[in-house]
Amino acid sequence: MAFLSDTLARVQPSPTIAMTGRAAELRAVGKDIISLSAGEPDFDTPQHIREAAKAAIDAGHTRYTAVDGIPELKKAICAKFAQENGLDYKPAQISVGTGGKQILYNALMATLNPGDEVIIPAPYWVSYPDMVRLAGGEPVIVPATAQQGFRISPEALEAAITPRTKWLILNSPSNPSGACYDRAAMQALTDVLVKHPHVWVLADDIYEHLVFDGFEFVTPAQVEPRLRDRTLTMNGVSKAYAMTGWRIGYGAGPEPLIKAMAKLQSQSTSNPVSISQYAALAALTGPQDYIAESRDVFQRRRDLVVAGLNTCPGITCPTPQGAFYVYPSIEGLIGKTSAGGTAITNDEAFANALLEETGVAVVFGAAFGLSPHFRISYATSDAELTEAIARIKRFCEGCR
Repeated sequence: MAFLSDTLARVQPSPTIAMTGRAAELRAVGKDIISLSAGEPDFDTPQHIREAAKAAIDAGHTRYTAVDGIPELKKAICAKFAQENGLDYKPAQISVGTGGKQILYNALMATLNPGDEVIIPAPYWVSYPDMVRLAGGEPVIVPATAQQGFRISPEALEAAITPRTKWLILNSPSNPSGACYDRAAMQALTDVLVKHPHVWVLADDIYEHLVFDGFEFVTPAQVEPRLRDRTLTMNGVSKAYAMTGWRIGYGAGPEPLIKAMAKLQSQSTSNPVSISQYAALAALTGPQDYIAESRDVFQRRRDLVVAGLNTCPGITCPTPQGAFYVYPSIEGLIGKTSAGGTAITNDEAFANALLEETGVAVVFGAAFGLSPHFRISYATSDAELTEAIARIKRFCEGCR
């Protein structure tokens, strides 16, 4: 339409939200749908966090707050970074937003000029490239294949850096692959970044607590202190505490950047929901038992899904180290035709046929920048996962 902005034409709707919506539509008309497309824990928010939110309402904490977070929550975030990551921040270096997504968006909008480049390893979270484009920047995609463990090499990072590079976005554990950078792999990347002082690091640590098999999580500014003054470390309560709908994310970084992000937020959403901020405060300062308990459940589900998918003809599924996703390859199905008559020409055709013919909703790999793959979120019950795998296996066996 003529009145829409040129900027809007640079972006696409989120494919994950689109697939989730399509599954909901089919379910609404009576179809038996198993949706494995949404990236959110299926557990209830822990009781003490819910009680803190109710108490905040009763105490009258229902008015505007400081634009980028109440002082108590900022103090708790500083304590979290000190205790868990060995990073020393003061409240003026903390920004609280309406979900981690707003922290990322604010940072890019506050810093990018037309033509600035942002390095994004692929597979990537679907929103990174579009947020860069909205801010006037140019995404520079660096593929990381399954053979590389879905991790970029220091050589590939070095080759991608140009005089126009403004940011590297690094997501570990990764959505969609679940890949993680251990200390040695992270150090190899930070060694490259130290040599390029014009490149900033945007560390998306939202899945920090969802790591398996004893993996030790590290974040770039922790591994290389020399990067601290040009790193924004983003995190939040959504994945670690089953609080996706509460919409609280936070970031820590240099004070000038944090002030710029607050300025932007003051003219967009203003403060995050006051009640959610008090709930997040309770999450960070209260009992932490839930994290280990949920991690154990997710690790069991991961093992169930990986084992099941690797029995499906044409599918190869690596074992991820973190998050709650798997990112299998369907290379063995490309060129075949489903029992329902759909030609499997690419991973989008696979995902659409799978939904229509079996009622299982997944997200196709091209949405994440690396094909031929698809993403499953195993943040649902064992029973649903078992049934979904059975349907996927029947679908694959029917392909000729």
